[in-house]
Amino acid sequence: MYNAKEDRYDTMHYRRSGKSGVKLPELSLGLWHNFGSDDDADAAESIVLHAFDRGITHFDLANNYGPPPGSAESFFGAMMIKNLRPFRDELIVSSKAGYGMWPGPYGDFGSRKYLVASCDQSLARMKLDYVDIFYHHRPDPDTPLEETMGALDYIVRSGRALYAGISNYGPDDALRAIRILRELGTPCLIHQGNYSMLNRWVEDGLLDVLDREGVGGIWYSPLAQGLLTGRYLDGSIPDGSRASRSVFLKPERLTPALLAKLNALASIAGDRGETLSRLAIKWLLRHRHTTSVLIGASSVAQLDENLLALEGAGLSDAELNKIETILAMPE
Repeated sequence: MYNAKEDRYDTMHYRRSGKSGVKLPELSLGLWHNFGSDDDADAAESIVLHAFDRGITHFDLANNYGPPPGSAESFFGAMMIKNLRPFRDELIVSSKAGYGMWPGPYGDFGSRKYLVASCDQSLARMKLDYVDIFYHHRPDPDTPLEETMGALDYIVRSGRALYAGISNYGPDDALRAIRILRELGTPCLIHQGNYSMLNRWVEDGLLDVLDREGVGGIWYSPLAQGLLTGRYLDGSIPDGSRASRSVFLKPERLTPALLAKLNALASIAGDRGETLSRLAIKWLLRHRHTTSVLIGASSVAQLDENLLALEGAGLSDAELNKIETILAMPE
């Protein structure tokens, strides 16, 4: 039987999401990879429980996480029954819908039909009465935004979720979505986007929108699908690494120019007595727009390595300037 550590909140810091009353841990755990039915369930369970013992109270899922799709939520549902049910009120659990889940015209994108049905399916898989945050996972170019945001409003008002969020929205669509939700009476709590040293698209207007509108920002892929872990600094592809098996990180991405950039960043980390991954997470956390950084983990040791980013001094202005110079180098 799982017994949570009594000191689990002693070392984690929590940040308010926008202008809401919700605080999230500086690091949250995403179950995008390594928590599907094709993965080691015992190892996945150890990661989740260790995360909670270290003060990570936010667990982020989506209907399509696995593989196969839905299996990460099913895994988390088993965890709720076996270990986490007594701690439900200490957890923030999120899920999303927006990618293809079942055949036919109603199993994808952003219609009210799809979002409500998907939310019900997610709750059943996770053995929950409600999720804390329910996101629309990506913009739908064909469904009116009023319908999609109206569905999120309905999901909250019906008790299926406590808060609404959006993910992967550009600044213009995000602003429209946030304002529609506000008019409906269900404010947008948070935006989830892909943000790292190597992927800075959110800086092109989106951060300003979130700041003006009082919406939080939570960032996934902070290590750029593994590029910022330091595993590829010599240009080789280790067996079992993400670049050797992932559709998201291809070996041809490791160009000489990119390797020069990664090694220069690693040198700054080394001068601080840190790893490249810790530097990359610290770089995101230094931002006032950051509510939380979503980390993944394939082992407890990897989780602990990422948690070390919360320790030690923050980045100085001189270090930030050096990082900017490196990031401006062409790839």
